[in-house]
Amino acid sequence: MKKTRNSFLYIGGFLSAAMVLLILVGYFWTPYSPTAMDPAAKFAPPSPAHLLGGDNYGRDIFSRVLQGAGTSFFIAVCVVAIGCVFGILIGSLCGYYGGVPDLILTRVCDAITAFPAILLALVIISVVGSGTHNIILALGILFIPSFARIVRGEFARCRELNYIKSAKLMGAGDASILFRHILPNTLPVLLPAITIGFNNAILSEASMSFLGIGIQPPFASLGSMLNESQTYLQSAPWYALGTGGAIVLLILGFSLLSEGLQQRRRRV
Repeated sequence: MKKTRNSFLYIGGFLSAAMVLLILVGYFWTPYSPTAMDPAAKFAPPSPAHLLGGDNYGRDIFSRVLQGAGTSFFIAVCVVAIGCVFGILIGSLCGYYGGVPDLILTRVCDAITAFPAILLALVIISVVGSGTHNIILALGILFIPSFARIVRGEFARCRELNYIKSAKLMGAGDASILFRHILPNTLPVLLPAITIGFNNAILSEASMSFLGIGIQPPFASLGSMLNESQTYLQSAPWYALGTGGAIVLLILGFSLLSEGLQQRRRRV
């Protein structure tokens, strides 16, 4: 049977790689300082000098988009790392051992996921204060249950398989079974979840910044820039298009990549 081409994987991988490359370039170089104001460039339309035009303070939008996308990317990586690491630890122990700890932790995860993530993030931020590290902490805690539930289901399924029973009979310890035998087999399910989680983290950070509780000025944030650009949709539409386009491309790339990974898993 001839294998069909996984277009989602290739297109998503290309878009994601291109956006990540731009973000990495933005960490070391931008055409202008993201905070430099130039009265002559106020509301300047897109041109070779200003690829995405100028904003209401004469700042280069392209430079600010690069910085804002880099900030969102960094936060998303940290949030997914926290959610994934702790989710794997909690989910693996609950799924493998079961019993009362599994029941308690499952109910806690269900209680957290029952509330809107943004609402819980607002509560946490209002307690610990705003700032990049606090945003990462708040969102990271909220992302743990989603990863824990996925890992728990896979570990509960795998613990009854014959190769796990054989490993036990051969004297393999619990740690070896958990992280050498079962965990690698959960990666095909975990990888799409990581890309989806990455998208959700970017959207959550952008939403918080859009509401004014995320990254604070003078640092650029895609969410706060999108909020600011609303006022100038008629006079300077390129401000919203450039900022919104960056968010769309980031989300689209990783969404297609996630779909491609899921299609690849179903074909195996």
